[in-house]
Amino acid sequence: MRLLHTSDWHLGRSFHRVGLLEAQTAFLDHLVATVHAHRVDAVLVAGDVYDRAVPPLPAVELFDTALHRLAEAGVPTIMISGNHDSARRLGVGAGLMERAGIHLRTDPAGIGTPVVLTDAHGDIALYGLPYLEPALVREQLGAEKAGHEAVLAAAMDRVRADLAGRPAGTRSVVLAHAFVAGGAPSDSERDITVGGVAAVPTGIFDGVDYVALGHLHGSQTLTPRVRYSGSPLAYSFSEADHRKTMWLVELGPTGPDGAITGAERLDCPVPRPLGRIRGRLDDLLADPALTPHEQSWVEATLTDPVRPAEPMARLTERFPHTLSLVFDPERTGDDPGASYAQRLRDRTDQQIAEDFVAHVRAGAALDGAERTVLYGAFDDVRVDTAEREVGR
Repeated sequence: MRLLHTSDWHLGRSFHRVGLLEAQTAFLDHLVATVHAHRVDAVLVAGDVYDRAVPPLPAVELFDTALHRLAEAGVPTIMISGNHDSARRLGVGAGLMERAGIHLRTDPAGIGTPVVLTDAHGDIALYGLPYLEPALVREQLGAEKAGHEAVLAAAMDRVRADLAGRPAGTRSVVLAHAFVAGGAPSDSERDITVGGVAAVPTGIFDGVDYVALGHLHGSQTLTPRVRYSGSPLAYSFSEADHRKTMWLVELGPTGPDGAITGAERLDCPVPRPLGRIRGRLDDLLADPALTPHEQSWVEATLTDPVRPAEPMARLTERFPHTLSLVFDPERTGDDPGASYAQRLRDRTDQQIAEDFVAHVRAGAALDGAERTVLYGAFDDVRVDTAEREVGR
């Protein structure tokens, strides 16, 4: 059986104020064409279908068109909600859609109820684990703690319990939307840290043949059976070096090394390449090595000691698709003249808050109890936002 693993469509998202609806339409055209060209047996979409809880109408229409085309192709589609989606909104009409082969898994109550497909080697049980906000699902799942690892472990207990009652040789696939340890994040993913911890171990998913992950935007292989497809389009300049793909995974009969008999990356269309250029403005405008970026979406980082006059106007004469301009003067990070952005680079919200507290207390760092209170405040804000999105 051939499974096409994709995720993080983020329909409705823009890229530095440039609308991506046309590029997202091209990707979905490519997805449907891939289904036909590679004789795909099922499509897996591991969350973040939309970019926000209440997506714009054009994004909803694009999603609706894509579902109709997949249903017409007669290819089952299993789809879960991600942390950007409103699970309740995405799940509207799920019962009716199931009759057309579109299986939406947005309710944690259905985690232990798989979509069962059959090939020449028997059954394959596909379990959808929507994004699980720990504080909202802990009691429902009977998790010991309100953390990502605890709720995912409880969810996987339900998966294994159901799988144990199925015929011997039944193969299993799990779709999940989470930050799994070993994965490399990008700037465009929303932080899901709980209590200072964001990642969960790959061992959470032991006992299944393939885990189709969503959330991180780079295509990654954590183990031969645990993979991120990544987003089909770049949503930040931190993804400039990404190769945007989908996974075509083949499942055969269960063997000593599992059921996966092949995994191939299939490239997605690139609307326009990304270019990150850095240097003094006059050098960037004259450097012949930068010619390939003249038609790219460009992020330019200027290192001039003094901000040059009209830098964006001058840059766009050579690089007309410049979207982001960053100033990073040639100073060290410890220089008191370093910019605010430089000093905060690569630091989480929690770390920035801790640094602020230490600063106003003349260098006295937080103790363990204070750090717990601070993390709890961040968690409360995130949960409140999630609850308001669920209720919209």
